[in-house]
Amino acid sequence: MSSRITVVVSQGQSLNPTKRGLEEEIVAGLLGEPGVDVTVIPHLYDLQSDGTGVLCLQGITGDILILSWLFPRATRWVLNRHGIHGHEGATLFVEDAEDDEDDSDSQELEEEASDEQTKQRVLETRTVPDRRIFCLDLRVRTTAQDYIDEVKRIVVEARTSVVELTSWIGGAPRPEQMERYLNPSVEVPSKPAAATDPASTVPAAAMRVEDEAVRRWYPVIDFSRCTNCMECIDFCLFGVYGVDNLDTILVEQPDNCRKGCPACSRVCPENAIMFPQHKTPAIAGSAEAVGGLKIDLSKLFGQPDADPVQVAVQERDEQLTLAGREAVGTSTGIPRRQTGKTNAERNALDDLIEEVDSLDL
Repeated sequence: MSSRITVVVSQGQSLNPTKRGLEEEIVAGLLGEPGVDVTVIPHLYDLQSDGTGVLCLQGITGDILILSWLFPRATRWVLNRHGIHGHEGATLFVEDAEDDEDDSDSQELEEEASDEQTKQRVLETRTVPDRRIFCLDLRVRTTAQDYIDEVKRIVVEARTSVVELTSWIGGAPRPEQMERYLNPSVEVPSKPAAATDPASTVPAAAMRVEDEAVRRWYPVIDFSRCTNCMECIDFCLFGVYGVDNLDTILVEQPDNCRKGCPACSRVCPENAIMFPQHKTPAIAGSAEAVGGLKIDLSKLFGQPDADPVQVAVQERDEQLTLAGREAVGTSTGIPRRQTGKTNAERNALDDLIEEVDSLDL
């Protein structure tokens, strides 16, 4: 495990001077920091899989710490979509959880938790590289120093882990050896004036990736929750989803997605589908909104008086109409088990209905 870490700053979509200023202060504050390499890329969500930005990220072999204007959960799974995998790195930056006033029965919660544990998630079938990916949301702090301090803390933690795994000659390192390792004296050579990019206030010492990124809208799958049930591919009628050679669901044609439509995320029974730019936190990837237990989807998705499946059907019909196609209502891609029995136990009738639904009649 390397003690170096690549810090990636994913720029915001707008040219908002406050956001740009925060990004650039963070970059400037990390330049020359021992054990840190700094890279600046366009907005992560907007990158094309074959673009320069993604190729740059795929070339990083060690630990990654990425700062973006997205929920950390969304950031992690956008990276995963581009083939950038790793174990989730722990940070001290957490979302502000809302007070939970629901005094649910503890036995019911335990039963729901047990039910969750019996499901096999797609991530459990995959091998994850031996590295960590740390994701920080640039919206949770207002000062650059907070982010700089957290990066430094993570780097020190990474170095400490390496020291613990290293065989030291003559046994454990002496205190002065540990101090020199954790706080090396690094002389950073000064840059000539010509090395500064006149078009940006971001110092040229940071690797800056130029890529023609345009604003995009497509679903991102959280495979730590996805059970490969295929309900999204049945529901979406725009050819967004497909399967890989192992028959695992994937977002095959992301740009087929209808801009602004989050309908498939509402019908996903595991809340595994995100739209990182959506205004509703649960759909955008908030970890606080999507926990390990079953939840009230109508409240979660900001529709307290509506059935989320019916909302999704309406959203899909609107997009079909805008595309010059006929609305289909609930006649297509709506498993009957999602209507009226979302929290009931399965029985023989549910299994029979599924068998009938699977027949090509």
